[in-house]
Amino acid sequence: MRPNKRDELVRKALDVFYREGFNATGMDKLVAETGISKTSMYKHFRTKEDIILAVLRLRDERFRNWFCRRIEEIAEGPKDRLLAIFDVLQEWFETPEFKGCMFIKAVSEFQDPENPIHIQSATHKQMLLEYVEDLATQAGLQNPAALARQLMLLKEGAIVLAVMQGNAEAGRDAKAAATSLIAAA
Repeated sequence: MRPNKRDELVRKALDVFYREGFNATGMDKLVAETGISKTSMYKHFRTKEDIILAVLRLRDERFRNWFCRRIEEIAEGPKDRLLAIFDVLQEWFETPEFKGCMFIKAVSEFQDPENPIHIQSATHKQMLLEYVEDLATQAGLQNPAALARQLMLLKEGAIVLAVMQGNAEAGRDAKAAATSLIAAA
């Protein structure tokens, strides 16, 4: 299998796992959905866990690049970018393909904190936390680490409510709360 076929497999597997979940998607389903034989799949990925990790790395790269770039496109200055986080979330929630956060799903299915899938998911969230803390520091706000944690709680809660309750206003509601937190900082 050529390297671009491996990448194609990871891209297609991302779509399947995002839509169906990790544990609910067996190797037979991946083979059927990707059009790649089990033999070829196992040539590049010894286990299903290896495929999941590759998918999570791709999702992390795609999501963080889009998320941070979009924040910077719609807001100037670090303080405005802290609020733009929630505008960008709202945009994501309103897309037809929105099915929640792949990393929240992964942690709920792989709860052992020592599991590589859990670790990969936690790393994604940690990198986003660091991005938010950096914005809060650049904005000169008091206690940027605590503010970043609080904003991440709002962000993650908005994602969960958007998917679990179909809450079309979750991003806007979180932004209203974030506005108060930022003003107090």
